Amino acid sequence: MSQSTLLALLSLAITVASYYSAKALYRRHKTWWLLPSIMAPVVVIVMVVLLSIPLPTYFEYTHWLVTLLAPATIAFALPIYRERQLIRKYPITISFGVLAGVMFGLTSTWLLVQFVPLPAELSHSVLVRSVSTPFALQATDAFGGVPELTAMLVMLTGIIGMVIGEPLFRLAHIHTALGKGVALGASAHGSGTAKATEIGQQEGVVASLTMIFAGITMVVGAPVFAWIFS
Repeated sequence: MSQSTLLALLSLAITVASYYSAKALYRRHKTWWLLPSIMAPVVVIVMVVLLSIPLPTYFEYTHWLVTLLAPATIAFALPIYRERQLIRKYPITISFGVLAGVMFGLTSTWLLVQFVPLPAELSHSVLVRSVSTPFALQATDAFGGVPELTAMLVMLTGIIGMVIGEPLFRLAHIHTALGKGVALGASAHGSGTAKATEIGQQEGVVASLTMIFAGITMVVGAPVFAWIFS
């Protein structure tokens, strides 16, 4: 076995081990900096630098992890079917939450780009930051974004939303499970849904549904949104 193959296998082992280790630590200690979405990338970067693993070698055996996003997107159909009663019970609230989340995310980002000079690739990639990664990667082409940048910006948005969500709820006096779930799902997608699930079961379910419908709305409406916000 060549040295390149060994390094590639080591890269895969580091990535998977970092994620599950961070996940186990976060279950025991609910500290934001132990979030798998924060801790795992930091550990991977440190290990890749310390071991001098070339990026092409690292991606050789880890790129397939990104391809798992496609079946993950299809699997989102399951919670929609499973929670169909909840959708029928709160159709207006969920619909308005989805539309408000998508439009506010696009509008606020567009305003940021107007006032803060950013490279073209970055300004195009950041527009879809408020929906979950599988949907954002599908929609970013319509905006002229770079998938790798989009994925990073989506992750940062989710982490920030997850961290500041509860303080904002207290500040805004939002106490209902529906309000918290819709807000976290529409603004912080996967990370927000994880946080909503920690808060309560109904919050997690509502956040999951909101995240899915917001992603679908972004993908379906991407050509129109790109025309409006270009």
